[in-house]
Amino acid sequence: MKKAQYQDKPQIVEMLTEAFHDNQSVNYVVKQDEKRMERVRALMEYSFEMCWNWGEVYLSEDESAAALLLEPHRKQTNLKAIWLDLQLALKAVGLLRVGKVLSRESRIKQHHPKAPFFYLWFIGVATEQQGKGIGSQLLSDIIGESEQRGYPIYLETSTVRNLPLYGRHGFEIYEEMDFGFTLHLMRRM
Repeated sequence: MKKAQYQDKPQIVEMLTEAFHDNQSVNYVVKQDEKRMERVRALMEYSFEMCWNWGEVYLSEDESAAALLLEPHRKQTNLKAIWLDLQLALKAVGLLRVGKVLSRESRIKQHHPKAPFFYLWFIGVATEQQGKGIGSQLLSDIIGESEQRGYPIYLETSTVRNLPLYGRHGFEIYEEMDFGFTLHLMRRM
């Protein structure tokens, strides 16, 4: 695993857009219209920027997998954060849906700890490299980093086929939420 450089942003955004374009949770957040793929890309751009500023952005050694980790305790409310949130509302969520998405995020955050933790926002592998263990290795490396810092890792997934992978890496489901699909809240202490 290596830390991404800012110039890796287009590659990472494209990889994650491709990996998550049909994800139920992502599609709950982004407005569903003829610009849906642009909106998913805007969500990934937002997530990259948030993690670049208040977390970590990692690539696998071969750069075929990426992970966005937010460290919520580092996040600041400043003009940059407000600008990013506004861009998210305009480009991804849609103004009429902001309340619905904020309500969802508030419900999830109620289950997060007050102490520092890693929030594994997105981890994805380039389509042609999936199934080769690259994502699993990146996840193992992230776990090693969390253990070094003494941070638990929290994440959510709506993708049932990913539950065994996370389970093998020591994650447990600690809550489930219904948003018209089941969102599994997971953590690794």
